[in-house]
Amino acid sequence: MTGFRTLDRVDVKGKRILLRVDLNVPVENGVVTDATRIERVAPAITELADKGGKVILLSHFGRPKGRDPKHSLKPVAAEVARIIKRPVGFADDCIGEPAARAVAAMKPGDIVCLENTRFHPGEEKNDPAFVAELAKLGDIWVNDAFSAAHRAHASTEGLGHKLPAYAGRTMQAELEALSQALDHPQRPLTAIVGGAKISTKLDLLGNLLDKVNILIIGGAMANTFLLAQGKDVGKSLVEADLAGTARDIMAKAKAAKREIVLPVDVVVAQKFEARAPSRVLPVDKVGSTDMILDIGPRSVEQVVSVLARAKTLVWNGPFGAFEMEPFDNGTVEVAEAAAELSGAGELVSVAGGGDTVAALNVAGVTDRLTYVSTAGGAFLEWLEGKALPGVEVLRVK
Repeated sequence: MTGFRTLDRVDVKGKRILLRVDLNVPVENGVVTDATRIERVAPAITELADKGGKVILLSHFGRPKGRDPKHSLKPVAAEVARIIKRPVGFADDCIGEPAARAVAAMKPGDIVCLENTRFHPGEEKNDPAFVAELAKLGDIWVNDAFSAAHRAHASTEGLGHKLPAYAGRTMQAELEALSQALDHPQRPLTAIVGGAKISTKLDLLGNLLDKVNILIIGGAMANTFLLAQGKDVGKSLVEADLAGTARDIMAKAKAAKREIVLPVDVVVAQKFEARAPSRVLPVDKVGSTDMILDIGPRSVEQVVSVLARAKTLVWNGPFGAFEMEPFDNGTVEVAEAAAELSGAGELVSVAGGGDTVAALNVAGVTDRLTYVSTAGGAFLEWLEGKALPGVEVLRVK
């Protein structure tokens, strides 16, 4: 991979590797309920151990205010051990005597997880003294946590200025997938932007309009665009005060010869609840008591035909209220089509963001798209065209 220092450039044998991973996974009653992030990073951990590195895992967990047993990484370290089928030691601090003792006892190939970095205020402040304490424990720093790369914290960015810094395999795969999709895409490049609010995605829409050929807008966000075109959206979720912004975006797209695809028909119900009686209406026939909760079958066909002529797809945000049947239909059908085209080698598809991943899991296609990013905020900031501190520090100077 050009432009970044990767593990192909370093011999890790016998070295103490501070490996920043994202172990911020959901835990209930001491049990990890979704291990996706651990499974992603498992091969990266075992590769370094197999090459004789002493692998020291660094991660944050939740948003603790100081030391808090509820936010201990101990149960997560146990889950890492279960997934990689190897022992993983645990130190009950990430600096100081407990950490130094655990690291000093390591042999090549050993793996130790240090306690939550956010137990120390120096982590989020990127405090040089705290960075120096962490740096004492390692010979090299490997950042394998793209999902935390938009934060300039001690373990995600600061260490890159104190130790030789490399992108881990998970980070490398993410950067390769993302640059293939937005920086050097095969065209036509299409983006799907869904979700509830234009207000949270203004930077995103602006950056994508500069780069994509076709912009497909879904979710409640599309309601604001329909309203901007003078259509009634009834009781639907809408940002009426942003109708002018939506009009500006459409005008900008037209001037730049970008295609914007909006729903032509919608699924409406009188109330927002599972299996509420629903019907399909053209977008200009929505009544004053209707709520738009998904795109209709003609809109699905329209989106699928756009994907069929696209070469690259970037996807962020669902088409409807996918958490409830039957309002997951639009998202699921489009996801199926994207998966099929990707599998046939006709489409490079990159998707990400919390709701998007959840929706693709509902559709059961996560492993059939080209790349699905588990990074929420970092994926969004990258789509917005922002420089990510934890990535920038890995660039070859």
